[in-house]
This record gives sequence, structure tokens and C-alpha cells, in this order.
Amino acid sequence: MNDFLEKADAADAKRPLLVASVMLATLMQALDTTIANVALPDMQGSLSATQDQVSWVLTSYIVAAAILTPVTGWLAGRLGRRRLLIIAVSGFTVASLLCGTAGGIGEMVLYRILQGVFGASLVPISQSLLLDAFPKEKHGAAMAMWGMGIMVGPILGPPLGGFLTQNYSWHWVFLINLPIGILALIGIMASVGNDAPHRRRLDGIGLGLLALGIGALQLFLDRGQGEDWFGSVEIQAEAALAFLALYLYGLWWWRRREHALLDLGLLKNANFAVGCALIFVVGIVLFATLALLPPYLSALMNYPVLTIGLVLAPRGVGTMFAMMVVGRLLGRIDARWPILTGMALMAFSLHGMTQFGPSASMSSIIWLGVIQGLGLGLVFVPISTVAYATLAPHQRTEAAGLFSLVRNIGSSVGISVVMTMLSRASQINHAEIGARIPAWGAESTLLPAMWDPNTATGAALLNSEVTRQSLAIGYLNDFKLMMLLTLVTMPLVLLMRGGKAADGGGAADAAAAH
Repeated sequence: MNDFLEKADAADAKRPLLVASVMLATLMQALDTTIANVALPDMQGSLSATQDQVSWVLTSYIVAAAILTPVTGWLAGRLGRRRLLIIAVSGFTVASLLCGTAGGIGEMVLYRILQGVFGASLVPISQSLLLDAFPKEKHGAAMAMWGMGIMVGPILGPPLGGFLTQNYSWHWVFLINLPIGILALIGIMASVGNDAPHRRRLDGIGLGLLALGIGALQLFLDRGQGEDWFGSVEIQAEAALAFLALYLYGLWWWRRREHALLDLGLLKNANFAVGCALIFVVGIVLFATLALLPPYLSALMNYPVLTIGLVLAPRGVGTMFAMMVVGRLLGRIDARWPILTGMALMAFSLHGMTQFGPSASMSSIIWLGVIQGLGLGLVFVPISTVAYATLAPHQRTEAAGLFSLVRNIGSSVGISVVMTMLSRASQINHAEIGARIPAWGAESTLLPAMWDPNTATGAALLNSEVTRQSLAIGYLNDFKLMMLLTLVTMPLVLLMRGGKAADGGGAADAAAAH
């Protein structure tokens, strides 16, 4: 009995260090999903790359991480979570150093693939470790702390990347991971206890089908807009491969349910299935909005990179505040209420963004961003908590891998859809507006009084203003689509089992006991 109490006390003493080190690892991985975006133009010149080549700096990381995420459960069982986390953090840190010192585009893409390979396990493992480190009644607070890295990382990525690129160089976008990774590694080695690995045979066929299907799907989503979607043979092949491989994996899992690499049977759990659907939508709204706002502020408002970062940063503050509040409330209130409230706030903020037009006041952009951040924070923590509440503890690591995969696919789908809609809507709107200008005499409104639209300069100015107006309509259509998607998804929350998060934890314990 004394030995048990001593071990419990030791675990409690190490818990703050475990939380801090796991959050650092999560933040490091989450930052790298967006921090490199703003540095691409500088990388392109420095690495002597074409526009298509430099886009692989982002694509290679996303695809590698997506392929390896479903394997996390098997790797954790084979190696043990502590060893896997140490390997993942070490590998990610070394890969970041290599990215920061890359001398050519080929090297950069290779090192970004390594980053994705090692980073894939960081999020699922950190989530399952925090769930196990805290008692059930504190799972909400644990997910709030973990969620800050997941949600705030992508939001802080662009402004931090812009600051480092503008004041230092693009190399520091990657080199900044070194101190973070070293601190996280030291903390993990000191605080995370060993768990006994168990031998589980690798499902080679399942791994091959999942790798092919998820990799082809991510390539399809990431490259579709640039390659004109189904007008490209490459995109047609990727879509066919993704559908065929994922369909065959579904059949393979049905035959080998007990030994399949990724257990799709987890989706039979109502809370987990609804949680995956909701986190899919959260992934769309979070990353699609992050993909839209910087170019909107740059192209239409002419904001410099640092100003864009400062304008968007309060969104992250709203997210952190909401997470801290909801983490304390979970276990005391029905978790569905903060989810519904958060989704309502998300829809309200997106509705406000549909009123932006070709220009918007800085104050409206900031306060709508804060409201959206509050909504995302209120939604993310309860979903991440309730989704696992009725799962047995031994299922958490594999469930976390599937949960992260769904969120990542949601982000890819969201970015692909809004960027495609933006491009096509701006072209259509340009033609429509241009056709109506002579009939309505709108050139007198669109042009300054001193310019005659019949002159070359006046015609160029008129075309530029029509392009600007057309682009603005495209952005507003995207915001409206995300608002409608959020509203349509809200009724799904009612399908989750009601009650407090702590009750769900008790259900999981009961399931494990039996």
C-alpha cells in the first residue's frame, strides 16, 4: 500500500513537468503546419526553385504526416509510448535543423518529409498521455491545456513566421524548433514513465493500402487547385487511387477486425463518431479561415506581413481564454452546451465576415477574430474530451491517431474547397461585373474623377478595381459557405451522450473493468 502511495505521489509531482514538455512538443508540431507558409517566397529565391517546386515544401510535410498518423497506435504498442515520443521529438528536432540548413529544393523537400514522418506521432501520443496522467474528473482541464498547443500553434504560425523571415531569414522558421525540441525532450525523459510494449504483428497489407489511400487523397486535395482538378491526368489518378485504396482497406478491415492496423470499429462508438464529424468541421473552419484571411488582408487591404500577424493574433488570445474557462467548467456542466455555444459564436463571426466587402475596418477584423477564437476554444476542448469519454483506456492512443487524421483531412478539404471557390468565383464575378459596367455607367463610380476609362491608364485602373471587387465577392462567398456548414452541423451535437465529462470517464473505466 505504501509503495502504491509513493508511486502516486511521484506521478503527481512529475505531472506539471509532463504537461509542460508534452505541450511544448505539441506546439512545435502545430506551429510547423503554418509557420513556413509566409516564408515560401524567400525560400523560392534562396533555393532557386520554381513556384511549383517550392509548393512541395508544404505538400511533402502534410502528406508524410497524414500517412504516418494512422500507424501511431501500432508504433506505440510496439515501442511503448515513452520511447516513441522520445524518438518523435528527437527526429523532428533534427529534421528541423536540417530544414534550416538546406541548400537546395530537393534537400528541403526530403527534410520536410522527415519532419512529417517524426511529427505524425506527436499529437496522438501527447493527447493519450495527458488523458492517462489526469483523473477522469480533470480530463477537461487536461484537454484544455493540450488544445492550446493544437489550436493556438497554427494561429501563431503566420505572424511568427513573418516576423522571423522579415527580421532574420527564412532559415529561422525551422531553427526556432531547436530550443523548443530540446526542452521538450529533456522534460519528457524526466517525467514520462515507461509503459510495457506489447508485440502486435504489423498489418503490412493494411499499412500499404492506408499509406496509398491517404497519401493520394492528400495530394489530390493539396494539388487539385493548381492542376485544374479533374482536367489534369495527375489529379484523376490521385482521386482514383485514393478511392480504390481506402475502399479496399475498408474491406480488409472487415475481414481482419482484430488485427487490422487502424481499427475502424472505433467509429461504432457514438460519442467518438460524432466527435470525429465535429472535429472535421472545426478543422475546415480553423484552417480555411487561416488560409483566407492573410491573402485577403494583403491583396485587398494592402497590409504588410507583420501587420497581418498582429491583426490575427487576438484570435489566438480568444482561443486560449475560452479553453481555460471551459476546461474548468467540464465535469460540472453538460459538455454539449459549450459545444453549441462555441459553434454559434463561430457562425456569428463568419456571418460578420460576410459583411467585409473590398475593405473592412481593422477593429471589425480583430473583434470578429476574437469571437471566432472564443468559439473554436469552446468547441475544441469538450469535443476532445467527450469523444474519448466512453472509450476504454487501451483504445485511446489508436483513437487519438484516427481523431487527428480526421482533423487533418478536414483542414485539407477546407483549404482546397475555399481556394477553388475563391479562384473560380473571382473569374466569374469579373466577367459578370465587366459585362454590366457599360450598361449602368459604373465606371464613374469605380474610377477617380480625373481618369477617363477610354484611356489606357483609365482602362487599366478600371480593370484593377473590377478585379478587386470580384475577389472580394469570392472571399465573402467562402465565409458564407463556412457559416452555413457550421450551422448545418450543430444538430449533430445533440447525438452525443449528455451528462458531465466526468461521468463519461466513469463509463470508460467501467468498460475497461468488464
